[in-house]
Amino acid sequence: MHSYLVTIVAAFAAAAIALAVVEVVHRLIRRWGRRSLLLTELAEHAHRSFQVAATVLAVQFAIRFSTGYAVGTGWRQALLHMLVLAVIAATAWLVASLLVVVEDTALARFRVDVPDNRHARRVRTQVVMLRRVTIVVIVVLTVGVMLMTFPAVRGIGAGVLTSAGVVGIVAALAAQSLLGNVFAGLQLAFSDAVRLDDVVVVEGEWGRIEELTLSYVVVQIWDDRRLILPTSYFTSTPFQNWTRTEAKVLGTAEFEVDWSVPVQAMREELRRLVESTELWDGRVCVLQVTDATGGMIKVRALVSAGSAGALWDLRCLVREHLVAWVRDQRPTAMPRLRTEVGDGAGNLPWQWVKPRASAVRRPAEGEVPDDARLFGGSDDGEARSEAFVGPDETAEARR
Repeated sequence: MHSYLVTIVAAFAAAAIALAVVEVVHRLIRRWGRRSLLLTELAEHAHRSFQVAATVLAVQFAIRFSTGYAVGTGWRQALLHMLVLAVIAATAWLVASLLVVVEDTALARFRVDVPDNRHARRVRTQVVMLRRVTIVVIVVLTVGVMLMTFPAVRGIGAGVLTSAGVVGIVAALAAQSLLGNVFAGLQLAFSDAVRLDDVVVVEGEWGRIEELTLSYVVVQIWDDRRLILPTSYFTSTPFQNWTRTEAKVLGTAEFEVDWSVPVQAMREELRRLVESTELWDGRVCVLQVTDATGGMIKVRALVSAGSAGALWDLRCLVREHLVAWVRDQRPTAMPRLRTEVGDGAGNLPWQWVKPRASAVRRPAEGEVPDDARLFGGSDDGEARSEAFVGPDETAEARR
């Protein structure tokens, strides 16, 4: 009975000493880590796992060295085996915590709350995917090591290895879809095709990448719905990524109006509107006639904004303002259908009037306003023109 009491006291004493040492180390790390992000993360995220691992390891050593009187007994072997399993699990938890600390420290160097955060979002996506992979690997290895502590499992290990080829083929065929999504997730993380917080258009829906895992991607749609897609979708189906290179985007607002609309006056009104709102980023403000068939003309207003959300609001503002301007200031330019009535012989009134001859004059180069050109005029327009020149064609030759 005295030996059992000694073992119990030794176990509690070892646990108390381990907890005291861990607490001292924790306080020292917190004091030294006031100016170190790594030490701060260690003190916050690895404290509990360090406590458990140190305590279980200390208790395991205490029981092993204080139960020499019971060598060979069943209860001692069972107890030490349970403690070994606990040590393996606690060590795996500590290793996973340390990896999370390193990843969080790396992520803290890249801020995503700045306008130009493309590189930061790319690193964040890759680190998040690596975190999930490392956690899965640690769990699998931990379970494997724990199982190998059982003699029965070690005995059948040879048989398992001999049939591993057949089992692997069967498992690969059964989990083909799952493995395809896993590899697609890794491909997305490191190919830079899509990142967290990217604005995309998938399945006709406009939203942003909210979550990216090894098996599925969550797209937050603009109306707060969530679209869940397998990761293989983004490697096998075309989709639009509005923020792959930068957040700045262009958008259009189209109008069908009568031929009598004063295009230049409408262009000047668009310029006055965008200059009065903070939604416009100052890059592109163009109004052009893109079609003139069916009794009406189609006018397209092209504007730019610093983000997809600002562009949506800016396009709606442009539509609302120009619709009101045409209705209130140019009512004759509203869409309408014309009907002409001739006399009994089928003659129409406009045929009785001799047309007036007008001199045709080609406009000079400087007379074309910048607001009427998308591929020229401004510095941004010139850069866009150069970007869309063919491989065997220069900008000067195209002009």
